[in-house]
Amino acid sequence: MSPTSLREKQAPLKETYRQNPSSALITLTQTGFLDSTTITCHLSSGKTLKEAHTRIAGLHPKAGGEDPSISGELCSGDLLLEALVACAGVTLKAVATALDIPVVDGTVTAEGDLDFRGTLGVDRETPVGFQAIRLGFVVKLESGVEVEEERIERLGRLTERYCVVLQSLVRKPEVRVSLTGRQEVEHGIERSLGWSAKS
Repeated sequence: MSPTSLREKQAPLKETYRQNPSSALITLTQTGFLDSTTITCHLSSGKTLKEAHTRIAGLHPKAGGEDPSISGELCSGDLLLEALVACAGVTLKAVATALDIPVVDGTVTAEGDLDFRGTLGVDRETPVGFQAIRLGFVVKLESGVEVEEERIERLGRLTERYCVVLQSLVRKPEVRVSLTGRQEVEHGIERSLGWSAKS
């Protein structure tokens, strides 16, 4: 896609978001499923991903991307929530196993609220990225086995504490970003351009 065609595609979206800010709001959702047989989390990413041979990240339709059911392109926000669900689900199953809490099955759901006015630079006061993320678990326990509420509370606390992706979001690790551009200026001679930042 050329710069011109991307601008042409995004222009009406930006105007809509200026006129009607609530139209820029969206909640992305990802869900995973737990079972009693393994320490895993089965991800549900829909028909498009199941049929894809490779994962392709692209723009969300609200940022000018194609319909993912046609293009097969996945929004990186969905992928981030999927990683959170996967990590949280596996962590919960590992903690439940260690604590001998009989989890038969369950679901893990992550929801993230985005405002595309920030992403598209429509409103500089609007943050870029998720403004809120909600992570929830619903687990089914083995019938006939008594499980005290304190053990469920401990399961929740330890899952939160040891989930790598969750803690990475909460603790905001130091992040370094770099960009290197290489360009051939003559036969066999290359110049390099660079930028870096730390946050």
